[in-house]
Amino acid sequence: MLSLALLPLFLAIPLLGKYLDLAHSAESAARYAAFEATVNDAVTGRKTDARLAEEVRRRFFGTSDAPIKTDDVGGDFAAHRNALWVDHAGRPLLQEFASDVAVRTQRADAPVQTAPLALGNSGFGLSADSVTTAAVTVRPRNVAGLPPFDALSLEIRRHQVLLVDGWGATGAREVARRIAGGSAAVYPIAPLKLLGDTFGQLPTLVLDPPMAVGEVQPDIVPCDRLESGC
Repeated sequence: MLSLALLPLFLAIPLLGKYLDLAHSAESAARYAAFEATVNDAVTGRKTDARLAEEVRRRFFGTSDAPIKTDDVGGDFAAHRNALWVDHAGRPLLQEFASDVAVRTQRADAPVQTAPLALGNSGFGLSADSVTTAAVTVRPRNVAGLPPFDALSLEIRRHQVLLVDGWGATGAREVARRIAGGSAAVYPIAPLKLLGDTFGQLPTLVLDPPMAVGEVQPDIVPCDRLESGC
């Protein structure tokens, strides 16, 4: 009688380990999908969620020796399934790849756009989709004849977030270039540069010295800011 009572426990322990393995694969797949979603090919563009899902199903939820091939799709048969992910009766936990493994990606503006003055990023020519999120959802089938796993309807979801463009500058000159090339809301002097370049070059009797509208020298400190003074 005791052995019969412990039988469900003996069956559940390996099953829990398989669920943990599925969760680990989902985390690795989400990391892969997040990186792949940031790639923008000049010919094909960014990978769609459907294409990423096909790659994830074959490379992360199929056999461990699955080859990495373009347009390779995992099939719902034993040769493409991970032999470990089966229940106590040998039935696959992932019965249909198309419905049991899903991928969803999203590109969004970086939160820093809510900075004061609400200038956003358009005026500075910065990337408008800096944050990439990839979520992988795995739905293993219920295990018949093994309560409570026969009605569990488990859903494993893992996601990864990448900040693709941190809006960092390589130095003071890069900051100056971004500001000088910004919109009128960011750099209102820019529309006056044409006038300055025209009338600022008149003979020195009229304008001495010539005007230099929009000239930025970020590495030069004004003399009145120095201890020695001007």
